[in-house]
Amino acid sequence: MSAYPKSHALMRRGAAFLGTEHAVLCGAMSWVSERNLVSAISNAGGFGVIACGAMSPDLLDAEITATKALTDKPFGVNLITMHPQLTDLIAVCGRHQVGHVVLAGGIPPKGSVEAIKAFGGKVIVFAPTLALAKKLLRSGGDALVIEGMEAGGHIGPVSTSVLAQEFLPALAEDHLVFVAGGIGRGEAIAGYLEMGAVGVQLGTRFACASESIAHPAFKKAFFRAGARDAVASVQVDARLPVIPVRALRNKGTELFTAKQREVAGQLDSEALEMAEAQLQIEHYWAGALRRAVIDGDVENGSLMAGQSVGMVTQEEPVATIMQSLMDQCEAALLRR
Repeated sequence: MSAYPKSHALMRRGAAFLGTEHAVLCGAMSWVSERNLVSAISNAGGFGVIACGAMSPDLLDAEITATKALTDKPFGVNLITMHPQLTDLIAVCGRHQVGHVVLAGGIPPKGSVEAIKAFGGKVIVFAPTLALAKKLLRSGGDALVIEGMEAGGHIGPVSTSVLAQEFLPALAEDHLVFVAGGIGRGEAIAGYLEMGAVGVQLGTRFACASESIAHPAFKKAFFRAGARDAVASVQVDARLPVIPVRALRNKGTELFTAKQREVAGQLDSEALEMAEAQLQIEHYWAGALRRAVIDGDVENGSLMAGQSVGMVTQEEPVATIMQSLMDQCEAALLRR
């Protein structure tokens, strides 16, 4: 007998797809979503997702192996579509029989979805517009995550509530849609489930869990911050394909603006090709995020956080966070 009958009834399709107790995914946060947090989320009945980010195939191989040693529950791997070794990373997932691969950061390159399907993996995609969502689902996406601009890390321009109202009535009946961005409490989860979502994805809420390896200084910055402190980065040059990133305002925010100016200058002098410029920006983020998460340099590093950061006030075990989210969701549904 479920402790959350109403929530689980609405999450049924999402939980069956993920193979989990609760249809709650943890967003893939580079440097944070590694073996410890991922296994803790899965062990707590949710769905952990390894953030591959800029990892090499060998590093991803080691990370999946280590995660399997910590949990026997399902978990997924998030791959960035522009990664130069995407094909090799998919092959690593195949060797490990990873059940679900999340393709993020753009339209999946030709053959990538097919390569995942070939080893029996399920494909989870992101789409910023309804037209693109339909196209990706037609071309092999098994489930879709719609992520609003309230989220941390790379974001689109539209809020979660607007995306949910646009996408869910059009897609929810025939497709599996998860909602992400700015979710910090169970009442919001209840609302999206009632609108037709099969589950949700949260990142910021789990970033400072006891099991998260993030540096104590990184966690402290989250505990101090309010929603208004999580700001979107500025795009300096229209030619630079800079997807805005939401992070806590600090010196690192200014450094990124300077980095963009430098790369734009190199484009002007033709010292850089456009693809290389884009990669440089991506590598900048990976490095800046590592400085904050691993080294605890909260001044110069990137403190990627969603606007729900104001609801993150203390370090708690993943199981406690999951239970409170589910308790709040169920209570909200019972009040209806």
